Amino acid sequence: MVIKSVKLLNFRSHKSFVLRCNPQTTELIGENGCGKTSVLEAIYEALQGKSFRAVDREIVRRGEEFYRVELEYEDGRVVTVVYDAGADKKEFLAEDKKTRRLSKKVKYPIVLFEPDDLNLVGSSPTSRRNYFDRMFSQLSETYSVALARYNKALKQRNELLKQEVFNKGDLFSWDVMLTKYGAELKSERESFVRDVNCKLTEVYRSIAENDDEVELKYASEVESESEFLRKLEGCFERDRLLGHTSYGIHRDGYEFVFNNVKADGSASRGEVRSIVIALKFIEAEMVMKEIGKMPVVLLDDVFSELDEVRQECLVKNFRENQIILTSTGGRSDNSDCIVLTKE
Repeated sequence: MVIKSVKLLNFRSHKSFVLRCNPQTTELIGENGCGKTSVLEAIYEALQGKSFRAVDREIVRRGEEFYRVELEYEDGRVVTVVYDAGADKKEFLAEDKKTRRLSKKVKYPIVLFEPDDLNLVGSSPTSRRNYFDRMFSQLSETYSVALARYNKALKQRNELLKQEVFNKGDLFSWDVMLTKYGAELKSERESFVRDVNCKLTEVYRSIAENDDEVELKYASEVESESEFLRKLEGCFERDRLLGHTSYGIHRDGYEFVFNNVKADGSASRGEVRSIVIALKFIEAEMVMKEIGKMPVVLLDDVFSELDEVRQECLVKNFRENQIILTSTGGRSDNSDCIVLTKE
């Protein structure tokens, strides 16, 4: 599937903006603050049903009551997103159907590459967990649903824990939900991490051209569903004092290991970047395997952070994908270049 165009109305700094896309590479050029990333954000929302940056009320252009995104594919199909700020209501129109959520059938896969991703190896445990949650949610509807339900149960349980008066039994239904969906998440995470590790060293070596070994480690303090429930009940008094749930799948961690040593601190800046690029290539392969569609690649100002060798590697490996990228200066003679300026 190839994107033909995307139209923005009242989306962040864009009062009105139209992007005509090249089937291969489209490049948005402009200084920082001119709205380049906002265009990628709009595309992401039309393809995946939500922003990768913020909630809807933060996206509406200042002083306006709504925003609208209309994305058209080469085959004529159109997906429209409309958010009404007054009603705090978002609707999608696709295939002549209006829905509150973008259906799995209408969603289209994306590989998103942001500058912050290059800091993934040394980022906080929460940042790494959020990164892989987003990646795995796209690969598996089961994972996406389980994550949403787990987070809902966790939020409700934490709200109860903050109250001064409540019965311990009030937590039971939320504890059951946490253990049920937590077990699903753990199983899926273990499976996807195995898939990543089957390719990670090989792909990394193809980029770095050396014999180093790389591995993604996944660690969970939860061993089984029944043990999870027992621990939640056992941590009741502590959680009540803290005002939040101190044990669970939401505390799982990911770590990169480089030549049998923790990568953060042992791998050089260039090696770290090669690890992250390898992970992006593997993500694209996994999308093809799990979903059967060639993902659209969104590159948000990452070239300025990479040396020439890694830049060329990125372009070469994504040559079969439609690429929409942002930069502060022209990159490719084979791309359509659109220059944005601050309003």
